[in-house]
Amino acid sequence: MSKPPAKPPTVPEDINIDVLEDTLSFYIRTINLAVSRDLDERLEGLDVAKGTGKITTLLLVDDYPGIRPSVIAHLILKDRSAMGRLIDQMEQHGLIRREVSPEDSRAQELYITEAGAALAVKVREIVPKQSRDFFFFIPEDEQKLVIDILRRAYRRIVGLP
Repeated sequence: MSKPPAKPPTVPEDINIDVLEDTLSFYIRTINLAVSRDLDERLEGLDVAKGTGKITTLLLVDDYPGIRPSVIAHLILKDRSAMGRLIDQMEQHGLIRREVSPEDSRAQELYITEAGAALAVKVREIVPKQSRDFFFFIPEDEQKLVIDILRRAYRRIVGLP
């Protein structure tokens, strides 16, 4: 039996977070933590819960059979060793498989397994709903504006047009 969530501390309404009050980076980091916790709760028991990069990797491998780990690492901002650990974990869970590239024997290609494809279907149902539910208090038109701004920032960071 799980214990009930801890009661949050009483925070003064007039508290100020200093220079962080007007920094986008503070809000992005903090919201990321809250969104990640909520998403992990909704994904509990699934092989993509806990940790970052698993969902994106799963979906990219499902959408782009033969994609190379280096491409995914670039898109999710992971270094080579972290990406290797993530792929090892997903392979051990039977979600993806690796093959040596026929064009370059030093390169690996990633492919989805039947279990991975089935999980991708579940994830595609859960993730958009979680996002809508989590940000229910922000009108849809404002959500679209924020998504557009963040999408442009992301694409610039990873070098996409």
